[in-house]
Amino acid sequence: MRLKDLAEHLGLSQTTVSRALNGYPEVNEATRRRVAEAATLLGYRPNASALRLATGRAGAVGLVLRGADELGPHMSEFLSGVGSYMASQEIDMLVSTVGSHQEELAAYRRLAASQKVDAVILHSPTISDERAELLMELKVPFVLHGRTNIGRPVAWLDIDNTSALERATSHLLDLGHKRIALLNGVKGRTFAEHREIGYRAALTARGVPVDPALLGNSAFTDEIAFRMAQAMLELRPRPTAFLAGSMMTALGVFRAIRQAGLQLGSDVSMIAHDDVFPYLNADNMYPTMSTTRSSIRQAGTRIAELITQILAGKSPADIHELWPVELVLRESSGPVRQ
Repeated sequence: MRLKDLAEHLGLSQTTVSRALNGYPEVNEATRRRVAEAATLLGYRPNASALRLATGRAGAVGLVLRGADELGPHMSEFLSGVGSYMASQEIDMLVSTVGSHQEELAAYRRLAASQKVDAVILHSPTISDERAELLMELKVPFVLHGRTNIGRPVAWLDIDNTSALERATSHLLDLGHKRIALLNGVKGRTFAEHREIGYRAALTARGVPVDPALLGNSAFTDEIAFRMAQAMLELRPRPTAFLAGSMMTALGVFRAIRQAGLQLGSDVSMIAHDDVFPYLNADNMYPTMSTTRSSIRQAGTRIAELITQILAGKSPADIHELWPVELVLRESSGPVRQ
């Protein structure tokens, strides 16, 4: 089926049908839905080359990853969410890997110059993210997975990391724990800073001093978490509870607890941030893992939707979504042992 045939079937002009299919804001929502439904029903697929010529769009969205640490299970889940939605919209994903911060900035400049992508997904932002400032300077649309503060309106989706860690820490305090270790993300990343704020707020509210020896910042890997937890468990007095920044971190902490001859859930408690990995189910662990739950796959899907809204003309200043985080209590968090 050609565009002309679809337009005749709908009784609309070819221009209106084309604009409806490509998300132009001047086409009302009812017409856009009617055209999209008819295109699906009749099997219409626009010619990719013709579409690029007609719209000036590349039909692709970019994502730049820095280092091997960003190619782990978290990113796999995130890309699954992004990719499935983009595929439904017939938008391609262009993923690049770089080795350093400067190489990442250079990659964004190349993407802007080559016009290979229509927008970029910016992940793991810092408090004042230079990448966001550069993309605005280059006039490349983007959505942040997280937040930054560069003094200009940007589109973002984030989870309430501060509230999540404040609730988790408060729960451990309710159970009598005072020596609570936090294995957090890389220092300077917004999510890690927000989590530490929540952790500190909960301790301060109960009059419990923050011990710097119980604070760790690193990439979320089993091995790094194992070594950090192992060192903390050698402290005297040792921590009686851990807050693990991810399920991968939790695995390393669990290994360190067992090696120390301790029992998770009775000798030492733990609450992990659970990104709902299909292959690492907190309910199936022994003991079952208490978690702060948020699906990174769903976040990826939603960010893909927000990208298409920006490309359709929605202002980035109107795209701010803060998702609540659920606290799920299981067997790994118990009363402090007297």
